[in-house]
Amino acid sequence: MSGSPVRVLRRLRPGGAKGAAGGFDRRLLAPMMLGAVLNPVNSSIISVSLVPIGAAFGAPPSETAWLISSLYLATSIGQPVVGRLIDLFGPRRLFLAGTALTGIAGVVGMLAPNLGVLVAARVLLGFGTCSGYPAAMYLIRSESKRTGEKSPAGVLTALAVTTQTIAVIGPGLGGLLIGAGGWRATLAVNIPLALAGLYLGARRIPATPATRRDDGHHPVSDLDLPGMGLFASALVCLLLFLMNPGGGDWYLLVLTAAAGAGFTWRELRARQPFIDVRVLGGNLPLLATYTRTLLCYVVTYAFLYGYTQWTEEGRGLSPSQAGLVQLPLFATAIVVSTLTGRRQAVRGKLLVGATGQIIACALLFLLNDHSPLWMLLMVVIVLGVPQGLNNLALQNSVFHQADGERMGSSAGLLRTFGYLGAIIASAASGSFFGERADTGGLHHLAAFMIAVSVLFLVVTLADRSLRRIGDAAPDEAPAATRTDPPSATKDER
Repeated sequence: MSGSPVRVLRRLRPGGAKGAAGGFDRRLLAPMMLGAVLNPVNSSIISVSLVPIGAAFGAPPSETAWLISSLYLATSIGQPVVGRLIDLFGPRRLFLAGTALTGIAGVVGMLAPNLGVLVAARVLLGFGTCSGYPAAMYLIRSESKRTGEKSPAGVLTALAVTTQTIAVIGPGLGGLLIGAGGWRATLAVNIPLALAGLYLGARRIPATPATRRDDGHHPVSDLDLPGMGLFASALVCLLLFLMNPGGGDWYLLVLTAAAGAGFTWRELRARQPFIDVRVLGGNLPLLATYTRTLLCYVVTYAFLYGYTQWTEEGRGLSPSQAGLVQLPLFATAIVVSTLTGRRQAVRGKLLVGATGQIIACALLFLLNDHSPLWMLLMVVIVLGVPQGLNNLALQNSVFHQADGERMGSSAGLLRTFGYLGAIIASAASGSFFGERADTGGLHHLAAFMIAVSVLFLVVTLADRSLRRIGDAAPDEAPAATRTDPPSATKDER
């Protein structure tokens, strides 16, 4: 299929699982895309809201950084958990529940009387937006299996381009909303988005039959609640430490190690583990993809948050102007993803993407408080190239490397590692900027980003398995990435 999302949409055929045997079900696209963008829109729109929110509540960047970290803390835990629930019960119930919670979070955030309540609203947003992306990846895999389309590169490209498109709209939309109704409008926007998602999800995502497995067990018996709890505990302790690594809370690392050891012990003995550590441990290519995702997102979100804060406080732009400066970054990423989407091979994309990140970070050293606007735009345009290449390549890597019967949880883990990178980026921005996002702090942040980008390049060069992606269809993946389906109901979903 062509990499152009417009051509993809034209080739998809209407109808459901019974009536669209020749192509992907076009009716699924709208809820898939809307669900997948709920988290990116809240990630990008907050970038231009941090300064006015800080001014409203008298909070410095080190405190408003919790608005970023809280969302990713909740989502990092929720994505693989909800993804696993989607694997077991299908996407419809989880999609509707998550979308409803997103709307509730929008109301709470819009009415927040202080920074603490606003942080709580962002936590609700994190959990509410958990279901969209795993549900979309699950539906793509299900449609691929149903239609016999072994390489739905165009659909994957359309998903990647959609999330990047909303990232384009996010900062600019945030600036416009702040200008029209203040920063509270950037939370209220979730209310109409949630209503649209509930309507589309209820109308177009098929219900999952309530059937039992061949051994007579209901899928609910496959829920590994202890494993989920230990996973959440380990991740909370780790992320709390990363949010303030200089705070002296080293006991959190001890708790992380203890919960992680307990989680591994549990998963090795569980009848239906939440995360099959044996299979995951034997799937080194997938683990390498998760590592690259973490490193990529550290650089991406350090730009999104750190660079945007600097353009407002260091360079003196308004929130609306700072949002507009970000537009070329994501616009370039969309063009790059669309042009390269028809090629499934990922190694070349990742190598060029890693090199592009290094160049973009180096350009930050040329900026100062009086840099002309064209220099600000040049930096984000250069970064747009690796942004488009890396996001698409990482998503395609997981689709080809993961066990098809655990696509929801595997896609959730991809986002978990991405959000872990976002939290590291947020902590780094708060650490380097301190009380004010000045040019000196930006240059220190740039040095940190270059080091991460170099590590991203090294991990990519060392991964020989990347050469195979694009040569084999998903269903022809190496045996290490596949397991027998645990449930007889999967085909019916």
